[in-house]
Amino acid sequence: MADETDPYKTAESDVQSLTGADKAAIFLLSIGEEHSSLLFERMEDEEIRNLSLAMSSLGTIKSNVVEQLFVEFLDQLASGGNLIGSFSTTERLLMGALSEDRVKDIMEDMNAPPGKTMWDKLANVGEETLANYLKNEYPQTAAVVLSKLKPEHASRVLSVLPESFSMECIMRMLRMEPVQKEILEHLERTLRAEFMSNLARGKEQDSHEMMAEIFNSLDKNTEEKFMTALEERSTDSAERIKGLMFTFDDLGRLDGGAVQVLLRQVEKDQLALAMKGANDEIKELFFSNMSERAGKMMQEDMEAMGAVRMKDVETAQIGIVQTCKSLAESGEIVMAFGDDEMVS
Repeated sequence: MADETDPYKTAESDVQSLTGADKAAIFLLSIGEEHSSLLFERMEDEEIRNLSLAMSSLGTIKSNVVEQLFVEFLDQLASGGNLIGSFSTTERLLMGALSEDRVKDIMEDMNAPPGKTMWDKLANVGEETLANYLKNEYPQTAAVVLSKLKPEHASRVLSVLPESFSMECIMRMLRMEPVQKEILEHLERTLRAEFMSNLARGKEQDSHEMMAEIFNSLDKNTEEKFMTALEERSTDSAERIKGLMFTFDDLGRLDGGAVQVLLRQVEKDQLALAMKGANDEIKELFFSNMSERAGKMMQEDMEAMGAVRMKDVETAQIGIVQTCKSLAESGEIVMAFGDDEMVS
């Protein structure tokens, strides 16, 4: 008899009876107008009509059914399910909204190593990967590339290359004269077109990394609810996602230089709102990297806000975290964690 009245079993049964359009309609209604409108902008007219029809006929959906639907969605993402994100599917999606040239530029840069110039990017490519590319090039080309790397990085690449090829590169580097600007520019274009684009295609995002990014974008209550549900089904996946998440509190691990770069990119009002819910360590980190005048003005702005909604604070904090990650991906800041140095 207990099973007949178990709300979770009832919810699970109700979810199984829903069509795909019904589930999508409930999902869109649950995430609110701001987020659902962004998804509608990317849909075909026929898809919008189908979803609108499903929404209008849903009636009242119980909260436990909505929760069960999100848990099902979360399970599918965490387990790899039938939702597959790849370089090719992303490219097809972008082609529906952007020009071909713009998509090409985005896809070439996507997942490429961080760094402003081609040589900065190469500095973040592992020696095995770079050696596998260079061994198929002319020794004089490889010698020029190696000469542009930091000595310790170049030495690691040379140690991986075939011995005869390494010696050929070394001899050419010893006899190398200043390389003409035109040749360097041509080499950079070739590396971008042949090496970096293929490197991006070969880099796939782990499903747990994807879920960590999704969890980072959720408000605290929703994130805790889904994490609790996931822990009941897969403790290993939950722990791995927790380890990959980067939250507002993690900004406390940034060094002073990175914080100052971040401060220049964040709106003053957004920072004041985010700081209203920050712990003392984070507040001290930001204030210590401001001028005395700027810090005083920030304090006044925070006090003038009075009581604020926690949801608004969390939205501001998520926005700052996303800005921080964008700066790291572009190579403008480095996020250091303990003895390790990583760009997220």
